[in-house]
Order: sequence, then C-alpha cells, then structure tokens
Amino acid sequence: MFDIIPSRVLGLQGQTPPSDTVNFGHIGIGGRGRGFLREEANIGKQIPATSNLGGDGSRIMRASRSVALCDIDPQRLDVAATKVGGHPKLYKDFRKLLEDKDVDAVYIASPDHWHALMTIMACQAGKDVYCEKPACNTVEEGRAMVTAGERYARVIQIGSQGRSQMGAYHAAKYIRNGQIGTLRKVLCWHYASPDGDWTPDGQPPPGMDYDMWVGPARWMPYNVKHTHGQFRWMIDFGGGQIRDRGAHVMSIANWIMDCDNKGPVSIEATGEPPHDGMYDSAVTMQVTFEFKNPDLTLVWAQPGIPSPDIDAKYGAVYHGDNGHVTVTLGDGAGTTTDKKCVDYTPPENGVKVFKSPGQSENFEDCIRTREKTIMNMEAAHRVATLCVLGNVSFQLQRKLEWDYVNERVKNDEEANRMLSRPGRGPWNL
Repeated sequence: MFDIIPSRVLGLQGQTPPSDTVNFGHIGIGGRGRGFLREEANIGKQIPATSNLGGDGSRIMRASRSVALCDIDPQRLDVAATKVGGHPKLYKDFRKLLEDKDVDAVYIASPDHWHALMTIMACQAGKDVYCEKPACNTVEEGRAMVTAGERYARVIQIGSQGRSQMGAYHAAKYIRNGQIGTLRKVLCWHYASPDGDWTPDGQPPPGMDYDMWVGPARWMPYNVKHTHGQFRWMIDFGGGQIRDRGAHVMSIANWIMDCDNKGPVSIEATGEPPHDGMYDSAVTMQVTFEFKNPDLTLVWAQPGIPSPDIDAKYGAVYHGDNGHVTVTLGDGAGTTTDKKCVDYTPPENGVKVFKSPGQSENFEDCIRTREKTIMNMEAAHRVATLCVLGNVSFQLQRKLEWDYVNERVKNDEEANRMLSRPGRGPWNL
C-alpha cells in the first residue's frame, strides 16, 4: 500500500512546503500594520519580493501567512480579517496572541509607547519580532529589548526600512569607500511638528479599549488628537518628529557613519515648544550630536536647510573633506541619492556594503538563518537613544554630556531620571 503525498508538501510545482512557511501574528493593524498582512490567496505560493525598494526585485520569497490578528479596535480587526481572508484568529489582548502556539513570529505596529513591552514579551514567548520604529520611548526600554533578544535568542528587526532601500545602499557604498573624503558632518532636515488646535477631551469610540491603548504610559483622558494618527506629538506616546521621521533619517546616518554600536558624547537641543498645550513635543527643533573617534557632527533640524541637489521634504546631506552626498526620505516613501552614488562601483578590494532584499524580506531570511537583521535591536536602540536624548535636552534646555558605554548622562541626575519611566499598573519592565 502506498501513501499519496500532495505536491505542496514536497514543495513541487512552485509551491512551498508547510515546514518552510512562517506563521505570523500581527499586533496593531491600523494603516501601517495592515501593510504587513499576508493574504490567504497567496499562501503556499512562491511570489516575487513584495518590496521594490530593496534588492533588484527578482528574488523569490518563501511563503508566509497571517494566522492571528490583534487590535483594541474591533473595526480594524474586521477590516484586517477581510483583507487576509480565510479564518485568522482574532484577539483584542496581545497576550493571548503571544500564547498562540501556531504563531512563529509577530509584526508589532502598535503606538510607539507599547513597542518595548510587546517586543520583550514576544521574545519571552519564543517569537521572532518585527517591530515598527521607533524601537522604544526610553533608553532603559531599548536596553531591555536588546537584553531580551539576546537572552531568548530571538531575531528582531526594527522597521526603519531606509537601510533596505537602494538609495541608502548606493550612498553607503560611495561614502564608506572614501569618495567624499573623510566624513565630517551629517545635516538632517525635516519640516516642523504640528502645533495643534485645541480640542476638548471626549469619550473613546464604541468598542475601543482605551485603558489598554494607554497601557504603560501616563494616564490621560481620551482625546481624538492624542490617539489614532495623532499620538506622535505627545512625548508619552510618540515623541515628535525626531522620534518619528528621525528614526528613519538618523537610522541611515548611523549606518553610513558606522555607529551602530556607539553613540555621541554630547547632545544640545534648541527649539520652539507648542503654544496652546494640545501637544507637548517640539514644534521647531535643532539637535547637535557630537561623536568622537572618529570626530563627527550629526545635526537633526526641523525645519532645517533642504538639500540643494535633490528636492525632498526631508533627508540628510553628508559632508566630507572632498564633497557631499544627499540621501532623502528613508521611510515608506522610498529613498533617493545622487546619481554619482548610483553609478559608482567599488573596487574589488573596497569596503563591502550589505544589500538588503527589503526590510520584511531580510527579516524573513534571518528567521531562517538566525543571522542579525540589517536593523537589529542594538542598532535600533542606538538610533532611538539619539531621539530620546534630543527630547531630553530640549525639555531641560541644556547640553548633555553622554557616556554611551554606560548609557548615562554625566553629572546630571535630573536628565538620568528621564531615561526611564515607571510604567502604569501591571505594565512594567
């Protein structure tokens, strides 16, 4: 008697065997989170890479599927379940999703103030993690995330996807191979944060678990301008433009500067606070970060001075002894750079730069190989620390001297107290 084995089990006829399929859970499925969903119609197929922002677009992805969805907003759950198709499991409490043994890895696209705890708890549950940027809201959170990833041997990718885009890759190979001489200064520019028109507090929408939405952050009454799509302008929830787009633009900068395992020695911020109290992050802001060995200056400025070479709303200009290079954007809108970088081919013995196939694609590759991702947790923590320290310096209105090895502000205990937060209720590190 012979057993009949379906061709899909053996991976024949262009299909991927179940043993090679990654089952994803999704925590937070608003606008950004929905972009990570795998549709039922594509399960078991080998399809071209979904991102045209990395690699050459010809690589074949291995199969993955969305088997579990979680959000505190039932309307978002319904929309996501319809998009996925089939019968994904639906949860309102992310802890229940993490208990699901069918889930191999998770995409976390919750509001920023939840990133750290969800990532740490996912590592403890044995899940690999792709978490949206910024990695964390405090320095303490970021270091705890690094520790959790190492302790539980988890693959972590943070969603600053500029490193996986071709513009950043071309700029990196050009600059790292000395084509502008020694890199001296990186000047980032971005438009200002919104000031906000005063809106009174109200009641959360029916079915929304607002207490869970606030989670570990400081409690404040529900306000439509503090939640979906608006939370970024609150320090407790988001942290302003520097923690939003800064986590993209300065991720590319840290990568090109080869500073993924170090930090600045000083931080000084100036700027303009909001006027009416609707938000509490800086409206305009300039932060100067000084690095040593090698000596480098990184400046985050909103609005700043745009590149004279490429028209874009935000990005950075890299200045060396023998010229400069522009790298724009760095997020879902893509990345561009100067033509001279695109056309440049390093010598055979030159500095090699990793070409990512795409941020999600790199994550899935590393799930299988167990290698570090292009935006691994240590690198992401270092970028998030820049954003946190910029806000702390702005709030205190003074320069900070930073010990990046011990991750403490020198001779300033008030500033050091702002590198962590107590958490709320059961939500503590």
